[in-house]
Amino acid sequence: MLGLERRQEIMQRLRVNRKVYVSELAKAFKVTEETIRRDLEKLEAQDLLRRSYGGAVLLEHTSEEVPFVKRSSLNNASKAKIAETAENLIQDGDTIMVDSSTTCEILLQRLRGLQRHITIITNSIHLMEEFASQATPFTVVCTGGVIRQFSYALTGAMATDCLKQYYVDYALISCKALDLEKGIMESNESESRIKRLMIEHAEKAILLADHTKFNRTAFVHCADICDVSCIVTDTNPGDTWKNALFENDVQLLY
Repeated sequence: MLGLERRQEIMQRLRVNRKVYVSELAKAFKVTEETIRRDLEKLEAQDLLRRSYGGAVLLEHTSEEVPFVKRSSLNNASKAKIAETAENLIQDGDTIMVDSSTTCEILLQRLRGLQRHITIITNSIHLMEEFASQATPFTVVCTGGVIRQFSYALTGAMATDCLKQYYVDYALISCKALDLEKGIMESNESESRIKRLMIEHAEKAILLADHTKFNRTAFVHCADICDVSCIVTDTNPGDTWKNALFENDVQLLY
């Protein structure tokens, strides 16, 4: 395989998984790790990725939005791991606010299978459709609001006014990016405002974020790390993250 072909394949893997590892690429392409590092250096010089320890992450514009349909097909194995890890945090009788993320949807699908009787307040049109069309133990409240076509999320004054009327046990949210200094970030202000309100009106906030969200930056600051009670992810984020979360009294599950 030519170097150009190999780098094209590396970018294809990055677009799907958002992150690649030097050791895995070297084995997959049957080349040395030093060859892969040189490939990543060339791709970084083209502003296509950002190298990180042991690999690289996809370089995206901070305000870039991935449509809901595309998000539904990305990192599904990671999202399933997160949902399995988080399912016991929500029990019968709980009230929760849920954003329009695909990770939260997968968790709710598991909770439906477990027949958890919970009350859900959501700004997600897709969740309303998903759980209105099938037998479910859930009581679902829709916020109303203005539809954002990229995310199938309801935002605006109607959505925020609705959320202000309720106080719940848990907020279930995801995010675009997560950084120890910059906090929890989103790609747009309208959905960031919704997530902030959900956090403020919940006894505890649970952030569901797969490994591709860590050590990244997005357009809008949504909340500080210490504003959530628990972060659920799919892999060990490393000692730096674990120590920082411990110091901020944030539970980490993976």
